Amino acid sequence: MTKAFVLINCELGSEEHVISELKTFSDVKEVQGTFGAYDIIAEVSSESIEKIRETITWKIRKIEKIRSTLTLTKIEGQGE
Repeated sequence: MTKAFVLINCELGSEEHVISELKTFSDVKEVQGTFGAYDIIAEVSSESIEKIRETITWKIRKIEKIRSTLTLTKIEGQGE
């Protein structure tokens, strides 16, 4: 299983809307609001990096009110 973390900036006041939308995607395993440079962090997990890329590009980044994303992919075997 491949895993990535997506850091999300969204329009002011739209955090709950974006979190609700993210929770509808089967590859999104966990979503949390954050303080700091980003508004939301989402954990995305799937059988391949290609499937994760598709989820981020064609689903997550298409959510209305998202301004930007930054994706961090997990290095398999490191830190385990």
